[in-house]
Amino acid sequence: MNNETERKFNSLKENLGGRGSVLIAFSGGVDSTFLLKTASIIPNLNLLGVTALSSTYPKSEQDEAVQLAKEMGVKHTLIDSEELDIPQFADNNPDRCYHCKKELFSKLKEIAKENGLKYVLDGSNADDSSDYRPGSKAVAELGIKSPLQEAGLTKEEIRELSKEMGLPTWDKPAMACLSSRFPYGEKITKDKLAAIEEGERFLRGLGFRQLRLRHHGNIARIELSKDDIKRVIEQNMSQQIIEKIKSLGFAYVTIDLEGYRTGSLNEVLPK
Repeated sequence: MNNETERKFNSLKENLGGRGSVLIAFSGGVDSTFLLKTASIIPNLNLLGVTALSSTYPKSEQDEAVQLAKEMGVKHTLIDSEELDIPQFADNNPDRCYHCKKELFSKLKEIAKENGLKYVLDGSNADDSSDYRPGSKAVAELGIKSPLQEAGLTKEEIRELSKEMGLPTWDKPAMACLSSRFPYGEKITKDKLAAIEEGERFLRGLGFRQLRLRHHGNIARIELSKDDIKRVIEQNMSQQIIEKIKSLGFAYVTIDLEGYRTGSLNEVLPK
């Protein structure tokens, strides 16, 4: 690692070491895995990782989080946090994530209190401020700490450090909860979430890694990397994709020529 990344990493370890006891919201993604692993090597730090289960969290991610925590040897627990029970979330307004994070982190604060832990931490990094993230408002309101952000660590630096630490998530594709597949205003339901989860699992089975299956009513809009878009055409994969995605209840199947990008559904919001 270069000197600047090393400085930030040392800053992160000092940050964690000074807290004494922490609860880390652990999804099994790149950022929270790196944060949990780093916390696990801090001497005398009382640590608990908590993974929240819901309809928006794929079963494969849950299983991976459990396995990662086990491999790291950290204390880890699962809780239920069903966002669809929150009307403001299920109705899918632009501030959807605010209501999700407020409900989740309120629960985590209670668990931290019950276990005598002083701080609740999340895995937000220094790049996250560049996109529309209403959940960050709830994080601030509830006093949740974001040590990766405080240390100034970017996603690229977190991947680099994760690789050096031997974490299998170092090159894991970016993952967001399944609710991010719906345009604002389209109601989110368990059936729609199940269709998205199955469709994305099918696409990954074809070898695509970075992807999104966006749910636009009866239209499925698939985002793939530019190279993978070529693969669909060159390897004549379109028909099997069409048949599978239509079997999930969609009438039309499209591939977005702009390709995969984070936050594409935020493009309709005012700047």
